[in-house]
Amino acid sequence: MYRMISAENSVFSGKTRAYLRFKQAQEDLGPGFEDILVTPELISGLLIPRSGSPSLPQLETPEGDWIQDSSAIIDEIERRHHKISVIPDAKTRPRQRLAAYLIELLADEWLIVPACWERWHFTKEGNETSHRAWNEHQWGAIFGAGEDGPTRRAAGARFFEDAFGISETKLNPKGPFAGLVQLGCTDATRAAWLESLHALLQALETHFGQHDYLLGGRPSLADYGLLGPLYAHFYRDPVPGFALRCFFPLVCEWVERTNAEGALNARCYGQKLYGVDAEGGLVGRVATSDDGEWLPNDEVPQTLEPVLRVFFDEMWPYLRSSTDAMRSFMASDAHHVGDELPRKTFTATPGFELLQTGDGALTVPFEIGGIEARRMVVPYQMWMLDRIERAMVDADTQVLSEWLERFESGGEILKLDTRLKGCRVRKEGGRLFSC
Repeated sequence: MYRMISAENSVFSGKTRAYLRFKQAQEDLGPGFEDILVTPELISGLLIPRSGSPSLPQLETPEGDWIQDSSAIIDEIERRHHKISVIPDAKTRPRQRLAAYLIELLADEWLIVPACWERWHFTKEGNETSHRAWNEHQWGAIFGAGEDGPTRRAAGARFFEDAFGISETKLNPKGPFAGLVQLGCTDATRAAWLESLHALLQALETHFGQHDYLLGGRPSLADYGLLGPLYAHFYRDPVPGFALRCFFPLVCEWVERTNAEGALNARCYGQKLYGVDAEGGLVGRVATSDDGEWLPNDEVPQTLEPVLRVFFDEMWPYLRSSTDAMRSFMASDAHHVGDELPRKTFTATPGFELLQTGDGALTVPFEIGGIEARRMVVPYQMWMLDRIERAMVDADTQVLSEWLERFESGGEILKLDTRLKGCRVRKEGGRLFSC
């Protein structure tokens, strides 16, 4: 079997787990998969030696190979098992294919900011509204695996103190509290991040009023990418989860549908709704919208356009600045081509702190909600852009160009060959190198 090392509170584990469940339910995952809870023993004795990274999720193939990173896992499973794909075809559905990749990138690397804020703000000491006990317990499930309840929670609480210094976050922020600042979420920008999040959730609430998945009645890469932060942080964590259920019930229903567990009311893909025929027998029909398929004629729903505008209006200008900064850094005396780069992480990578914080060479200005700020450059995002470029090689650029005219600077995404010149990144397991 495939074996995935993961955790329920991990953003990218949620993305990959739901995807593997879908492939397995459609009998398109070969021998199937086992979901294995990560522990410190597995991190030090298995994950780091095999991939060079402790990050989740990681997948062991039936042949004993190891794949680190949710996008790389999905790419490899799609290559191996293609009875039913989650990625629209480049030649027949180029617009849907590009939309899926862009939403995955937006979810993975932009929504992670408000997701982290929602989790960790309501875990700090002194908040009247707090889900600290829950958060200690869900982390304790990892660091105190196999112990009784109080011991597990105590293990989570110790980890918060030792790794994050949670009692003194204002004086000496560490872990996610430092990472949020490095990702551009500060006292000055926090309200703008949350306003952007709420606008996106409202757009999704409208969309899911008409379509059960992002591209119609069948899940795609876009759904699994978006599920990561929405499930692990906004749905499971108690404080944002309460707000999500109160104000965005259709988004909650989509989370359950896409996660494909406890989703009878949510009508997940492959499920049927039943009526009664003239003889009193059950008669089934497709339960999900749009006859259980992606929209015909390569249509990207208009209700999805506000989500894509978040990418082009907010994230794309930052990505342009990031590629410029990365190109300059790679060409400087501070770096030799082929050297290791900062890893995918929520905080500055150890050894690169001076470069990725303050006004370091691997930080760039960005703007959100009209507020200017600064955040770190993440080389992994160059790898993701390169992956999009490779995925769209066979697509009709004229069709895409006409569709992208509705987004400001939309056509620039078709010029990634120029944008990435001098700043391409090679990925080996969980490690990144210039190339």
